[in-house]
Amino acid sequence: MCSLCGILGCDDHWTNAVDRPGVYSRNRDSQSRRMETARRLKAVNRIASYRRLRLEVWQGRSYVLSSATGASSVFEALSHLWPEAEALAGRAFDPLDEGLIAWMEGQRT
Repeated sequence: MCSLCGILGCDDHWTNAVDRPGVYSRNRDSQSRRMETARRLKAVNRIASYRRLRLEVWQGRSYVLSSATGASSVFEALSHLWPEAEALAGRAFDPLDEGLIAWMEGQRT
């Protein structure tokens, strides 16, 4: 998807913790939503750094995944993260990979 389509076509994905009528969410105010986004980014970036990738929020609506070589990809929901990470890394990216898990355990301080 091109960057423009990613921005113009962006609707709230069901995984986004936003206030919706009839749906329980602890993230009813903008501050809570920003804090939840920051927690998600921290977790994703810890995992993504295994393949030298970094995720950032763009314009509060989309995500930009960047590689160490300067390549980047814009997408609308975290559900697109793993295919985009594999494309940028140029190899499989399994968040349950034993090597990744061992690496993360070694990163604990």
